Amino acid sequence: MSSDVKKEPEIVTFGCRLNAYESEVMRRHAEDAGLEDVIIVNTCAVTAEATRQARQSIRRMKRERPDTPIIVTGCAAQIDPTQFSKMDEVATVLGNQEKLEAKSFVGLGRAGLDLSNAPRVQVNDIFSVKETAGHLIDGFGERARAFVQIQNGCNHRCTFCIIPYGRGNSRSTGVGEVVDQIKRLVDSGFKEVVLTGVDITSFGEDLPGAPTLGTLVQKIIKLVPDLPRLRISSIDSIEVDEPLYDAIIHEPRVMPHLHLSLQAGDDMILKRMKRRHLRGDAIEFTNRVRAERPDMVFGADIIAGFPTESEEMFQNSLKLVEECDLTWLHVFPYSEREGTPAAKIPNRVPKQVRKERAARLRAAGDARVADLFKRAEGTAANVLVERIDPDGNAIGHSEQFIPVIVEGAAEPGDIVPVRLTASSEHAMSGIKI
Repeated sequence: MSSDVKKEPEIVTFGCRLNAYESEVMRRHAEDAGLEDVIIVNTCAVTAEATRQARQSIRRMKRERPDTPIIVTGCAAQIDPTQFSKMDEVATVLGNQEKLEAKSFVGLGRAGLDLSNAPRVQVNDIFSVKETAGHLIDGFGERARAFVQIQNGCNHRCTFCIIPYGRGNSRSTGVGEVVDQIKRLVDSGFKEVVLTGVDITSFGEDLPGAPTLGTLVQKIIKLVPDLPRLRISSIDSIEVDEPLYDAIIHEPRVMPHLHLSLQAGDDMILKRMKRRHLRGDAIEFTNRVRAERPDMVFGADIIAGFPTESEEMFQNSLKLVEECDLTWLHVFPYSEREGTPAAKIPNRVPKQVRKERAARLRAAGDARVADLFKRAEGTAANVLVERIDPDGNAIGHSEQFIPVIVEGAAEPGDIVPVRLTASSEHAMSGIKI
């Protein structure tokens, strides 16, 4: 192969859906700036382990591609840019605001592939950022599902969380900008949009008239009638307003799958986390929704081994998985983050105990998924095909976010009606109806 062959920018993404969205923004900026053989690492800081994995990956990629410059950005880089700028493998560090600005990449492009003339660190004070823009993205690989950023940052200060220091305070994209972006995506062929952000139930607090997430969802449903499927990413159930509840219950284009930011199932631990809900609130919300929309499926974030968590307290979290019928779990063993109040709490749970509790939570979640699959056997579903695997099988998700292997020809972007059949550990099969 000729050495003159152009190599597209490689984006390595860690962490959340918002990071995935922002990686696509960076891809466009890097391509427009003429960056070619370069690696951009979009880091996560939700746990110390996430940061460690990013550093480990950077070292590995540099060993494998010693002549390729590495740009590091994301929450871990925003919170502690020095730890990355000191790495010999890293050419440039960009902050979370800088990574979304085209001019940041134009400068890197002018510096040449070795980035020798580029500023070593471009990271501002994230709390000085007062607005967020709805970056227009025309494509996310196969034209099936797209993420739309409606909000960034967080005004809450949960005692375990370092993310506000990586993302800044909450700021929202205007309702009109969001609607226009979704219209553009639908016109480009996308069949499903996921509303994403750091704390999306705080959407609109900083906008004129203080529209809510419920208001936004209702506007999208009304003004983008050709959008077949709308998903809502992680929410705080305690902040769900009536317009949002009404859309979740009555609008079939809002998918019957919600991911809840729960973090724990014990009231004392929730108070020490400075969460805004108690375990009873979670049970009440899931019961209320299912009473009106029985096909609703819930996932959740849960932390195992928060400081002072006893076995009895942990059991309350474990029981909540069954009481709320939580299927798609994101489980994190508690990780001390320097600069957070929780890191100062004495009598921390040993790391091995945290890992064991996390494993028990995952097992409980897996059991609920298996039960969901069993209940779904023989039922009808509409599967959005997202990709074709190497064996030629169409892979996608049902309305309830069940992974499905579709038997028979299909293309990415197709919504295929199927009859769900036998299931494996991680997916179900679907025969076209």
